[in-house]
Parts: sequence; structure tokens; C-alpha cells
Amino acid sequence: MRILSWNVNGYRAVWKKGFKEWLPELNTDVIGIQETKAWPEQLTEEQLNPLGWHSVFAQAEKKGYSGVATFSKKAPTSTQIGFGDPPFDTEGRVVITEHKDVLLANIYFPNGKRDKTRLKYKMDFYEKTLDYFKALRDEGRKVIVCGDYNTAHKEIDLARPKENAKVSGFLPEERAWIDRWTEAGFVDIFRTFHPDEAEQYTWWDMVTRARDRNVGWRIDYHFVSDTLADQVKDAWIMPDIMGSDHCPVGIELDI
Repeated sequence: MRILSWNVNGYRAVWKKGFKEWLPELNTDVIGIQETKAWPEQLTEEQLNPLGWHSVFAQAEKKGYSGVATFSKKAPTSTQIGFGDPPFDTEGRVVITEHKDVLLANIYFPNGKRDKTRLKYKMDFYEKTLDYFKALRDEGRKVIVCGDYNTAHKEIDLARPKENAKVSGFLPEERAWIDRWTEAGFVDIFRTFHPDEAEQYTWWDMVTRARDRNVGWRIDYHFVSDTLADQVKDAWIMPDIMGSDHCPVGIELDI
């Protein structure tokens, strides 16, 4: 099974750029997209189920904001939208689907750059994520939490770490949470296969045309529970796929 994750920065926008045509070329069984900025009722039937794929959408209460969707060739055995906790569910950031015995969470984590209030919300959201999925992992469940985490973990994960040391997305408290996330049994699976590979980024600032110079950040991940990690056969980044300020990231599982 191949699973991709991609912050598309607007599903309707990326659709116009060729999402339906890309889908077969991406060679995946499941793809979780983030920042859809769309409610299902705003989409055509073809957009809801491209090429006949099954989809599960979570939308924010506010139109044109946030949102995630998971597309799969085969319908998942179970679906869940949100955590079931209103403070964290109003922005449509979580879709959880089950594929055979694998639980896949597609999450668009909050951005904390706007102000201290949003940074606190981001950190609270992180804590909710840790508590929720650690409990499942401790039960022996096989869990993948993919998506845009909005934080680069280590200096190797962004082009200019010193210049961004006091910027949300690379703050000590944000990075420390990822440390705790890994201590809780979740593996940054890309780094398992590419431990020391530099200049591997998934997001670039569009205003400064940073992608042309590969001045980027790696903030999109598949974190895999250690109960499943040994079944992952490969992990990669797809910087040649355009259409968004992020690029897709992928893994391959033997299930």
C-alpha cells in the first residue's frame, strides 16, 4: 500500500491545475490532502470522487479555510471526522480512516505565526494529538499520522535554521513537542530511510520564489507508530510535483 500526503493550498485551485490527471501518475492507493478550503457541497461529483475513488472530507465552520480530505481507491473499513472534542474540531483539521489493520490520521496542524493566541492553540492541538494517538499506539494499534505539521523538527529540516530560530514553525517549544512525539513511539519514517540527507524540503515560500532556489522547510511528515514502522518499505518526497507551495510526501507499506 502506498500512502501520500499533500497540502494542496486549495483543493479547487489544485483541481484546475490538473489534480485529476496527476492522481494516476502519483501511483498511490491513498492520499490525504490538507488545506482544502472547501466544503463538499461546493464541489462537483467528479471533484468529490475523482476517478471513482472514495473520499472523506472534514471542513471548517468558516468557509474557505483549513479542511482536509482523504481519497482512497478502496473504501476504508471505518471513518472518523475530528477527535470528538469541539475545541479541536471546528476547523476541520482531522480525518481518520482505517485501511485493513492500519489507522491513518490525515491532519492539518495549526499555524502559530499569526499571534500568541494561535501559537497556544497550535500547542494545545499538539497535546491533544499526542494524548489521542499515544493511547491507540499503547493499545497495540498500527497508526500513521500524516499531514502538514507546520514545524520543522531539526536544523537539517530547513534551509535557514539560525534565521528562523524565533519564528513559529521552528520555536524550541514546537520542536520539543516533536521530541516528545517520537519518545511516545512515533517514528519520522522519512528520516529512517534518509537519516542525514540535507536539502529535503516540502514547503517553500511563494512570495520570495524560494522554491526556485530550494530555500525550504520540511514540515510535511508521515509519523508511523513503532508498532508498524518495520512494515514501511520506503519513504520519499516529491518536489517535482507542482500546483501548491507544498509538495507531496509518500510511504510504501507491506501489509
